Amino acid sequence: MNGRFDIAIIGAGIAGASLAAELAPHARVVLLEAEDRPGRHASGRSAAFWMESYGGPAILPLTIASGPWLADGGFLGERGALTLARAGQEAQLERFLADFAAAGVRIERRDRAALEAAVPGLREGWIAGAYERDCRDIDVAGLHGWYLARAQAAGGELRCKAALVSARQSGGSWALETAEGTPLACDMLVNAAGAWADPVAQIAGVRPLGIAPFRRTMVQLRTAPPASARLPLVLDLAERFYFKPESGRLWLSPHDETPSPPCDAAPEEIDVAVAIDRLQGVVDWRVEQVEHKWAGLRSFAPDRLPVYGRDPANPAFFWFAGQGGYGFQTAPAAARLAAQDLLGLPEDSLTAGLDRALYSAARFA
Repeated sequence: MNGRFDIAIIGAGIAGASLAAELAPHARVVLLEAEDRPGRHASGRSAAFWMESYGGPAILPLTIASGPWLADGGFLGERGALTLARAGQEAQLERFLADFAAAGVRIERRDRAALEAAVPGLREGWIAGAYERDCRDIDVAGLHGWYLARAQAAGGELRCKAALVSARQSGGSWALETAEGTPLACDMLVNAAGAWADPVAQIAGVRPLGIAPFRRTMVQLRTAPPASARLPLVLDLAERFYFKPESGRLWLSPHDETPSPPCDAAPEEIDVAVAIDRLQGVVDWRVEQVEHKWAGLRSFAPDRLPVYGRDPANPAFFWFAGQGGYGFQTAPAAARLAAQDLLGLPEDSLTAGLDRALYSAARFA
């Protein structure tokens, strides 16, 4: 097993896997995953949708750039998204519609009658909404697996149970020790460790950027009536819930963001109860059973933008982290952008027009 690489990537979730797939045709790459399989944490717990307005205006360019690539690859399925507004939120709704329409999103106002047609059993108080016809489901397992397979087909190596233990620089290269036990050397160390991004930086002697993990809860419910496959992704303008159908069941989140240490996140009973309470304020459906519940960690830099690029104080350390909950919907453009930056490659049709400085690690200098 070769112990010398051009690039070592810490973390084999969607961030590390997508970047490895972009880099492996050009360099000797190893993916180091702490768990026994890739995608056990945030990447394996995604709500699985691609929505242009999700994440706000600064995430929008990455999402829009990634959409055609995801569609051409067969990773998107029909869905649509409906953001609901209560009485008193009319001005906020109009701003939401205007801002995203101006950014090129196909978004339309819906009145109460249209809401009732889209969401049977909608309770009183929800007066209008914004409909995004281009919202799609993402085959997250398929996309993650595709990137891993492409990286390995191009010569990249995946090593699991290989948590980073130490990283020391000497003579222009990194000497790495992992829990796997095999010593490694590389020229460039890439931090794609998600919730563990700051601890990985500390191991490498690099100043952390303040990338903080937050817990997000999801529950799978059996409801009466059953969740129709035609139901759109339904969100709250005030960001207090979202839900979507999944194989005859309902996936529901209270849209929580609870600070958490990096860990194997687990749902709290209070958050499950809050999610169900909020759902019952939206529709008159009966919750028959909580069939499954889980939680994942979304990681944000202090300005809530992703961080792509060489560390301002150590150019042999590359950040690819802080992707929040938008890693899957932005993966194609984000990974291509980072690979071009890392390898000095020119921009192409996937990255043309993206503001590299907006996401660059240099902003933390």
